[in-house]
Amino acid sequence: MSKNILYIKNMVCPRCVLAVEGVLKEMQVPYFKVELGRVQLDSTLNDQQKNVFEEKLEAFGFELLEPGKSTLISKIKTLIIKQVHHKEKALTENFSTFLAEQLHHEYSYMSRLFSSVEGVTIEKFIAAQKIEKVKELLFYNELTLSEIAFQMDYSSVAYLSTQFKKETGMTPTAFKKMHKPGHRNLDSI
Repeated sequence: MSKNILYIKNMVCPRCVLAVEGVLKEMQVPYFKVELGRVQLDSTLNDQQKNVFEEKLEAFGFELLEPGKSTLISKIKTLIIKQVHHKEKALTENFSTFLAEQLHHEYSYMSRLFSSVEGVTIEKFIAAQKIEKVKELLFYNELTLSEIAFQMDYSSVAYLSTQFKKETGMTPTAFKKMHKPGHRNLDSI
């Protein structure tokens, strides 16, 4: 029994996996595995099933990708998101080497493709994902800024602060004060 692999754009978190699993169960489509950006079905969908699946995915903000360049971009994003937000261990090489090894393409080709389709470089995408993770870590207030810098592979607290301010317009300390527990949202004032 061969596995039919489908690629889905905009799957970024475990809830996305649950949503896609829910769609497959609702449609009574047997599947082997659902993970970020990818579904392994037990058999191929017929045209009618594929159309229904696409419609249901779109209702959740997902998009079924046809094989090719869009699929490669989705794989790049998925690997980056997994590494930044859900990593089990730190990278021992830089992201360009990691992506090239994982996806079996020259990094320069992937970089040009990604930029032309997404309108942003892979490096900027990685930086934005890292800052989102830093915001999450700051919000939970369980680690010092030094520990966050180390965990997120920044060379120093100063470099993290510079990148954070560049991306958000505020320092990590200002962000932390603004988002401390008990802070009221503007719409509740």
